[in-house]
Amino acid sequence: MTQEDSSHPTDFIREIIDDDLKTGKHGDRVATRFPPEPNGYLHIGHAKSVCLNFGIAAQYKGTCNLRLDDTDPSGESLEYVGSIINDVHWLGFDWGDRLYYASDYFEQLYQFALQLIKDGKAYVCSLSADEIRDYRGTLTEPGKESPYRNRPVEENVDLFTRMRAGEFEDGAHVLRAKIDMGSPNVVMRDPVIYRIKRAPHYRTGDKWVVYPMYDFAHCLSDSVEKITHSICTLEFENNRPLYDWIVNQLIAGDRPQQIEFARLNLSYTILSKRRLIELVEQGHVAGWDDPRMPTVAGLRRRGYTPEAIRNFCAKIGVAKNENLVDISLLEHCVRDDLNERAPRAMAVLRPLRVIIDNYPEGQVEEFECANHPQNPAMGTRKIPFSRTLYIERDDFDENPPKKYKRLAPGREVRFRNAYVIKFKSVVKDEKTGEIVELHCTYDPATRNSPPPDGRKVDGVIHWVSAERSLPAVARLYDRLFQIEDPAGAGDDFLKYLNRGSLETLTTCYVEENLKDAAPESRYQFERVGYFCVDAKDSLPGRPVFNRIVPLRDSWSKIAGHEKK
Repeated sequence: MTQEDSSHPTDFIREIIDDDLKTGKHGDRVATRFPPEPNGYLHIGHAKSVCLNFGIAAQYKGTCNLRLDDTDPSGESLEYVGSIINDVHWLGFDWGDRLYYASDYFEQLYQFALQLIKDGKAYVCSLSADEIRDYRGTLTEPGKESPYRNRPVEENVDLFTRMRAGEFEDGAHVLRAKIDMGSPNVVMRDPVIYRIKRAPHYRTGDKWVVYPMYDFAHCLSDSVEKITHSICTLEFENNRPLYDWIVNQLIAGDRPQQIEFARLNLSYTILSKRRLIELVEQGHVAGWDDPRMPTVAGLRRRGYTPEAIRNFCAKIGVAKNENLVDISLLEHCVRDDLNERAPRAMAVLRPLRVIIDNYPEGQVEEFECANHPQNPAMGTRKIPFSRTLYIERDDFDENPPKKYKRLAPGREVRFRNAYVIKFKSVVKDEKTGEIVELHCTYDPATRNSPPPDGRKVDGVIHWVSAERSLPAVARLYDRLFQIEDPAGAGDDFLKYLNRGSLETLTTCYVEENLKDAAPESRYQFERVGYFCVDAKDSLPGRPVFNRIVPLRDSWSKIAGHEKK
């Protein structure tokens, strides 16, 4: 099995796989996995890994497992498991019957640990956590051996068995691999591979009081599942010698090959799970699925499509070196996708009342409008026109600047898909001076007759009927952080939160055709932006629309999206 289709992507990981297939290193198998820890929601960085692992499996007609690496009961939950499963499915991938958990292997992992003890390759250490840290040494100084390092095998077996039986308190003992306290790689200085933790596990309950460390369970789980290529991000590069050591001691025959790639760093965004937990727990956002969050759940709720996310992951590719990807590229991919698939609608977010003085009172006529100007297959809809209408407040200016092409004194504009309207007078609030109402006239001869047959006017603006529109709420989302690289701010990242990242407009009006719009339905509100029906807060007859992206990128150019 080789990469024959030139339409498939290529990168250094696929080149490694191609070479392995040519040499028969793993036979003709390609088996990958996506192994998140269920202690938070997936984010856009995880989506890159999902697309990579499942994409490689599909390209080489192999398999990709979904495995939850649930080795730490603290912070893990069924909520996170469910969210991960839903998110991977929503992104468009399926693992068949290959859903696994590291906790499936707890007994097997325990037996692996016993085998290391019996082989003289692991020992029970009774130093405290602080003492272990002190004994480990520094990057420039070797570590010191634990006074418990040379305990007899029988004593280690006895203590480890009693650890499992629950005879000792948390922290009384740990199991450490016996490797090399003088190794230049600090990870190899007798790392802890098991610890006592009296915390109920969301799957196994109170059955276990000893749990394997992630580094021990992760590589062995890959081996048990016969993964051929363990693809992970660069922060695990230093751990690879430890993974290889563990697997070499315990696994015979074919072993997984770890390959590291650069994780995704996205401008104006935090992708550290620890930082995201802070945002949620401290109430800076309204949960993991807040549409400002870079989580898959948040992006979905905001209205991003799985196709756009997959396209973004394909565009940024797979690299060996860290870089900062401009979030404008992600927004461009979303905008590009929605331009093709989102039906059009009219919505007024900041309404200004307009009365057409010469339009008959009580009369309503309907205009048939295309749901998509470039896609006739999407059909048409009817929009009611009446004497009283709403337009956007900024579509009128008493003292317009040069090149202003909207409604103003002495000006005519076309109401989209309807008539040419001419300004007549304005009504203001006597106390505040605020404009509250416009009076205009219309020309009946200009019904839906743009040039060259109709009258040429400078501007076209959108509108909705006051009597036949639907009240709605619109949420306008901006970037969550004010600086390009909030991750670089370290512990001070919260100082750079964009306090104006959410603006809620409660007096909006949209076409009455949207009264039965399904949750997560996406629309292009003409001249305004792309919006999605919020699946959580919308009510019957009172939809809440989340702005997905504006019609244009107002932050930066798409060209040169990667910051080196």
